[in-house]
Amino acid sequence: MHKATVTLEPKTLANAADGAKEVLETAHSKLGFIPNLYGNMANSPGALVTYFSGYNQFREHSGFTPVEQEVVFLTISKENGCGYCIAAHSMIADKMSHVPAQVVMAIRNGEIIQDPKLAALSNFTRRLLQSRGLPIDSEVREFLQAGYKEEQILEIILGIAVKTISNYINHVFNTSIDPFFENYIWQEK
Repeated sequence: MHKATVTLEPKTLANAADGAKEVLETAHSKLGFIPNLYGNMANSPGALVTYFSGYNQFREHSGFTPVEQEVVFLTISKENGCGYCIAAHSMIADKMSHVPAQVVMAIRNGEIIQDPKLAALSNFTRRLLQSRGLPIDSEVREFLQAGYKEEQILEIILGIAVKTISNYINHVFNTSIDPFFENYIWQEK
């Protein structure tokens, strides 16, 4: 099957619309560069602002540790086959969130995570995606028995929403990996 690619040019600080420009300025000041994803996403200020707001809400209020947040984001990106987000979140997992290498590699390669709590988180996230938000009772019980709260099911859904926005935009733009993430490039097997 031939994959369609959008041909819109990435937006920059010089030509982004209001709303999107503010997000790009914030990203540039925090990261020192504007990720290719954000430049592409800025073609829809609503998508960029929604993504950025939801992403920050997840980071700040999900009740998940930075390690758990990366497990959620990597699992979603792997399930959606988004090489850009897998590379970006693998770098964040390694350099910023200090996720154990075994966990990152297990998610990237579709293998078993050795840490039982992180395995339960990844498995439940995957099941929410695969079932389109219709987990069965035993899956919810397993997630809760691992030490998570029911409210965190909603936070995973928020994570799915923001990562779906970024994953799908990366798909249609065929977003090239930023040099910052190049050491973490992933190819689906």
